[in-house]
Amino acid sequence: MSSDLLRSVEEQQQKENIGLKSDLPSLRVGDDVQVHYRIVEGERERIQLVRGTVMRMRGGKGANPSFTVRRIASHGIGVERTFPLHSPRIEKIEVLRHAHVRRAKLYFLRIRQGKATRIREKRLIQS
Repeated sequence: MSSDLLRSVEEQQQKENIGLKSDLPSLRVGDDVQVHYRIVEGERERIQLVRGTVMRMRGGKGANPSFTVRRIASHGIGVERTFPLHSPRIEKIEVLRHAHVRRAKLYFLRIRQGKATRIREKRLIQS
């Protein structure tokens, strides 16, 4: 019963496009992306760039999909950040390169270090 109600609400939101962004690039797991994220500190606003690999995509095609970006911070410490895809705080998402992966979730990157975290780039054939 509740799933039918939830499904009908999501369909209504898709019809009305309430707050859904339409200018988003096609993101896939394994892509190297740069997310321009607006941060509010007191009365000031600034844009923070988060560059890393998309580890997972969640939420499907509804109003609340999200994606997780993993980057390597200073001293080799991995940092993961989850962003709602249609968040008004996201200014822009740039896809820097696509990678060839055979998994839906790249959790195995958490235990790898250094050059072992590299993922093979997907080459697009132009005709």
